[in-house]
Amino acid sequence: MKNAAKPQGCTNLKLRQLTRMVTRHYDYHVSETGLKNTQYALLSHVVRLGPIRPGELAKRMHMDASTLTRNMQPLVAHGWLQIGAGSDARSRLVEATEAGRAKQTEGQRAWKAAQLALNERLGIARVAALHELLDACIECLDDDPQSSAEDNAESVDSCNRSRRSRR
Repeated sequence: MKNAAKPQGCTNLKLRQLTRMVTRHYDYHVSETGLKNTQYALLSHVVRLGPIRPGELAKRMHMDASTLTRNMQPLVAHGWLQIGAGSDARSRLVEATEAGRAKQTEGQRAWKAAQLALNERLGIARVAALHELLDACIECLDDDPQSSAEDNAESVDSCNRSRRSRR
């Protein structure tokens, strides 16, 4: 069995550096549509999941509610999203408008060009391995407060099994 090398440096710093570089890459392509990469992601989630309650959308996107609200404002102002009444007086639903669906389709073409260019630059195998590693890390770090202690124990066991299988 091969021993894993001890990590060098700060994981947070390395992830943030990579994230900034990848974000610039996608922003370069997606900006042609008048969207920021974050706006495209939000719009795509609403198109796929909507109509949806803002709290559920924030949870699905792994972001806090205040950030979601702030990020939705320009999309609502452009007429790409609408926020309507939910099932009771206190709830709301977010939904994409027809113009929003058209903008998401336009953004998707630009996103696809960005994805293909990144795949070409990094190599398909490296991108697939990165996705697998990121998904496993997200699963291990998911700290959903509604999860029971039993679910968290199962998740830790799953992460430990996953780590052992990669050695």
